Amino acid sequence: MMKLGLAVPLLALIAGVVHADDYLSPTNERVRLSLGFMYVSSSTDYRVDSSADVTGTPINAENEFGLDKKDFEPKFQAMVRAGDRHRVFFDYFTLDRTGERTLTNGPVIFRDVVLETGDPVESDLSLRTLGISYGYSLIHRERFELALTLGIHDTDISTRARVSTLTRHIDQTDDHAGPFPTVGFDTTYVVSKRFYFDGRAEYFKASVAHFDGSLGFYEVDALYRLRPNISFALGYNLVKATLSSTKTGDTGLFNFDTKGPELFVRVAF
Repeated sequence: MMKLGLAVPLLALIAGVVHADDYLSPTNERVRLSLGFMYVSSSTDYRVDSSADVTGTPINAENEFGLDKKDFEPKFQAMVRAGDRHRVFFDYFTLDRTGERTLTNGPVIFRDVVLETGDPVESDLSLRTLGISYGYSLIHRERFELALTLGIHDTDISTRARVSTLTRHIDQTDDHAGPFPTVGFDTTYVVSKRFYFDGRAEYFKASVAHFDGSLGFYEVDALYRLRPNISFALGYNLVKATLSSTKTGDTGLFNFDTKGPELFVRVAF
């Protein structure tokens, strides 16, 4: 949060440098930089099978492992426009959580270890995704824009469980990573010189070989333009991911969603 606190004044400084005297519609902005934070509430259910394909124990990570249900996370977005109808979007989403809890519903099969009732389990779960999307504006007007987007999201999901006592020492990790293509839309509606709304949705669903999964990003924001090139936004963000693998030696399930309000500052010119 300290880095975020330093970055917001930096955006304000940039805004002063690139200050525009004339009002420019948000549908005509060439560059956007958005930085702020989200207050998210998360729910995570997963099952991690052993490398010998022994079925793992389904668990809720927040209830069983004590992962944080609510947390503050940074928000970063950027947009560059090339011509009237072509844009490129950059998004980075990260969610890092830790938990510590004495296991009460053992035994739990977690990959190649067995966690027993009474084990003091320390856990970590991180989700990171970097997205790059191309948008083509099907409708581009002064007060309204609607674009179709095609993107790629490089996503990494990592889980870890540790037990350290005088008699038991366990440290087991499970990682999944890969690029996921998405399709979606981006829209802007300008209410007045000071107020406008943004909405975005990107979605992926596929079933190929030993993999079945879906990934979705949804966002809606209300923005107040304090100056021609600086706005403050209050919005709502939702991320959902469902992954299932039947690949021999790497089977399991992962079902995750995080949602909550967001607050950010946007510099545009």
